[in-house]
Amino acid sequence: MNNKNEIKAYIMLILATFFWAGNFIVGKVATLFEIPPISLNFYRWFFAWIMLAPFTMRQVILSKSIIKKNIFSILIMSFTSISVFNSAVYYGLNYTQVLNGVLLISTIPILIIVISSIFKTEKINILQILGVLVSLSGVIIIITKMQLQKLLHFQLNKGDLWILVAMLSWSIYSIIIKEKKINLKPFVLLQTLITFGVIMLTPFYLLEISSGKHIPLNIPVFLTIAYVVLFAGIGAYIFWNKAVMTIGPNRSGVFLHLMPVFSSIMAIGLLGESFAKFHFVGALFIVTGIFLSSRKKA
Repeated sequence: MNNKNEIKAYIMLILATFFWAGNFIVGKVATLFEIPPISLNFYRWFFAWIMLAPFTMRQVILSKSIIKKNIFSILIMSFTSISVFNSAVYYGLNYTQVLNGVLLISTIPILIIVISSIFKTEKINILQILGVLVSLSGVIIIITKMQLQKLLHFQLNKGDLWILVAMLSWSIYSIIIKEKKINLKPFVLLQTLITFGVIMLTPFYLLEISSGKHIPLNIPVFLTIAYVVLFAGIGAYIFWNKAVMTIGPNRSGVFLHLMPVFSSIMAIGLLGESFAKFHFVGALFIVTGIFLSSRKKA
């Protein structure tokens, strides 16, 4: 693998985490407009499927032999990434604070390394472990605003447990997409995952509708769906999939620690919050951790 490909992978990971940081904030805002979580996730991927279909479905059909050969892995990837992950995140944000959710997001790289070690899908070196710990420290600094005593009062509630489900599902997805290396172009793979994911998501969407929860029709809802479809959906998944297939899930996973940094920047720019010392210190830890984890050898 040459340095040029690695640099491209890093850029794609930065963009993906930036889009997902926005998705997390949008997901929280969606609860204020009473947008049902499963409906939001369903329409996110339903409209993404419609937008991609004219450009990808012909190739998906032509690739049916590859899809059939890898159907078991594709179904797991579709279920964990399309059906479960965002549904669990959006649902969890109805019951937990963003503080708890962002802290839990930071466990994804740790989960990836632990699961990879258990199933021996990728070798782990000491710098990757050290990088995760350093960047996790940066996340904690930002979330607690350098008031570490807040961790003593950190408790899991119903929403936190659903966020944990989301984190576990994404860890499994990231490991499988690297391990299987399905020979499909990024957009074709994404369309395939969306197709099966939406099918598996549909019964839960209908159940939510039957319970009387309907998505309101107004401008904030339209803007929310537009963001989760174009940026947090199509854009971020393409970047993430390509990067993971290039440098692996362990080195990619640590980039998720950038999400709290981006969330802070968005809050400063959109909500007028001031830049504080803890932002700088936390970002420094996170960047250092990413640098350590991206090294090939111990």
